[in-house]
Amino acid sequence: MIAYLEEMMDVLLSTLWDVAPIVLLIFFFQVFILRQPVPNLRRVLIGSVYVVLGLALFLMGLEKSLFPLGEIMASQLSDPAFISVDGNQDFLWYHYYWIYLFAASIGFATTIAEPSLIAVAIKANEVSGGSITNWGLRIAVALGVAFALAVGSYRIVSGTPLYLYILVGYCIVVVQTIFAPKGLIALAYDSGGVTTSTVTVPIVAALGLGLSSAVPGSNPAVDGFGLIAFASLFPIISVLAYAQFRNILLRSK
Repeated sequence: MIAYLEEMMDVLLSTLWDVAPIVLLIFFFQVFILRQPVPNLRRVLIGSVYVVLGLALFLMGLEKSLFPLGEIMASQLSDPAFISVDGNQDFLWYHYYWIYLFAASIGFATTIAEPSLIAVAIKANEVSGGSITNWGLRIAVALGVAFALAVGSYRIVSGTPLYLYILVGYCIVVVQTIFAPKGLIALAYDSGGVTTSTVTVPIVAALGLGLSSAVPGSNPAVDGFGLIAFASLFPIISVLAYAQFRNILLRSK
């Protein structure tokens, strides 16, 4: 218990040290540049305390739960004893179908729960007058991340170069950008960024490292990273596709 409290204090102090420059910068501009008192100072201070405590608890949760969970699941699903077929130990890429299914499922679930995506979806719904629905955008992005993690897991299993997937993906994005409705292009590009945030990144990183450690012939330092790049790229494709599909439906009416 004492060791746990000491670790918690270390994380809390580290979080406070990380957040302090942001707080000082905001207060500096408010007081010395804008020369205005901080509105609702008491609420701002209380909110800052909540932010520090929340970040510290979240980081502890990552270390104690999410990182180990992702690595354990990837290791178990790629265990030769689990995926062996009639005692055959010569595995091909399609023997790891449970990994692809798990990666897609965890990508979809974490993206739906991503706070930054929820915030963007709410604002997109407001500024579009309801034409972009909250759930429509979130599901479109989540499907993109699900497909991205399935493809990224296949890349780790097959050992194919990362740059080929990224190159093809961005070629698709360029073509889609030319034909997509102009009003939704910026939102689609932002949707790729908001997926790589507090909930998605830790689990995706743990999944990639765990899978690359368990698959024979894979190197965690070389193959364990790259899934987050997929999670940033494929939502752009899925949201642009969603925008094009909506445009087609509106024209058909």
